[in-house]
Amino acid sequence: MSRRCELTGKGVMTGNNVSHAKNRTRRRFLPNLNDVTLASEALGRSFKFRIAASTLRTVDHRGGLDAFMAKANDADLSASALKVKKDIEKALAPA
Repeated sequence: MSRRCELTGKGVMTGNNVSHAKNRTRRRFLPNLNDVTLASEALGRSFKFRIAASTLRTVDHRGGLDAFMAKANDADLSASALKVKKDIEKALAPA
């Protein structure tokens, strides 16, 4: 399983550990990923995602999964999240 947020695409970054003597060694900065279940009001069901903690705050701020997916960039979403977005758009489209 890759260390990448399924909704924003946030992933691993690299940098340096810098000691007091200014010795530099390479290190990895891992995203704070959590397994969460988010409910879609339009579809009436819930979905499991592995997302960053910062993304969870953004989803809450925007008003839930449906509102987040409406503004989400397709290039950042994983394959499963993109399918959920298309299903939500189809459910919200006027019949």
